[in-house]
Amino acid sequence: MRKLLALITGGGSLLGGASLAQANGWNMPVGVTDLSTEIFSLHMTIFWICVVIGVVVFGVMFYSLFKFRRSKGAKSSHFHENTTVEVIWTAVPLLILVGMAVPATATLQKMYDASDAELDVMITGQQWRWRYEYLGEDVAFNSNMSTPRAQIAGDEERGEHYLLEVDEPLVLPINRKVRFLLTADDVIHSWWVPDFAVKQDTIPGFINENWVRINEPGIYRGQCAELCGMDHGFMPIVVHAMEEDDFDDWLAERKEAAEAEAMGVDREWEMAELMERGEQVYGSICASCHQADGGGSPPAFPALAGNQELIGDVDWHVDVVLNGVSGTAMPAFRSNLNPVELAAVVTYSRNAWGNDTGDAVQPAEIVELLE
Repeated sequence: MRKLLALITGGGSLLGGASLAQANGWNMPVGVTDLSTEIFSLHMTIFWICVVIGVVVFGVMFYSLFKFRRSKGAKSSHFHENTTVEVIWTAVPLLILVGMAVPATATLQKMYDASDAELDVMITGQQWRWRYEYLGEDVAFNSNMSTPRAQIAGDEERGEHYLLEVDEPLVLPINRKVRFLLTADDVIHSWWVPDFAVKQDTIPGFINENWVRINEPGIYRGQCAELCGMDHGFMPIVVHAMEEDDFDDWLAERKEAAEAEAMGVDREWEMAELMERGEQVYGSICASCHQADGGGSPPAFPALAGNQELIGDVDWHVDVVLNGVSGTAMPAFRSNLNPVELAAVVTYSRNAWGNDTGDAVQPAEIVELLE
């Protein structure tokens, strides 16, 4: 069928036109996976079938309108049934639909076959960030938009990847089949990377599957494709695809770092250490709602700077961070941050912006509350 279409439309011009449209952003990307290339090819096949149908139908219609117009004395024919015509206009569309359905079904089967994966990654959508967990590897982290708020407010010139840059990209190897297990903690999100031809809803209480095998190393960007709240546009996706050896080295380094931080639970942390680590966590997790200066965005996100309830009751403060607040936008972080991160961010917010409580919450204290 594709050969026939190439003969009808001119294979070279067809592919050239598709490439030009893709380069100008008028068409879907070819992508960097075998499956995305197949989907693009199927898309173009169906498109040109529709073009041919449109040309034939409208060509016949306009020819008839011009050739047999009333001003030339044409008179319409009156007839009721013609078996031959009815068979033709039933059989031809049926054959076209079958010609479309066969390759489409084959592609769908491949899309849904996530078996025999060499790496499993759990992707969790959260308002408004992504959490990535490499299953069986003890490596997990949050990925937050890193576009400065000053750019969003218009106080600074927008960068090249405005609203499409993150602090922690998802790192994947090329030439390996990676299975994604996708869910959400709060509302429905949608993990979408056009270059992978992957767009999968993340639904609270459900786990969906998808997969990718990347052919080329590089940086690939996407977004949440579901309207998930007021900061929906601030939930980008960045994937860093590496050569296999480079990925193995990166994963080993992250595992060592995670192990080192886990060991830190058993020691007494200095206030300066907690403040430094807490500032990092606050900037990536909390600042999007409570602002970098702790000023908040009342009433949805109360100010932390000068917050007397926070300053006066450390137990209440820890409980809010661990378990969230029902009926508000404050989520629970007990399963999203490790004990060191939890202790550090509580310590930081109790001693930053003039709060100066002098409290230093230790990771060991958080471990006791999590048990």
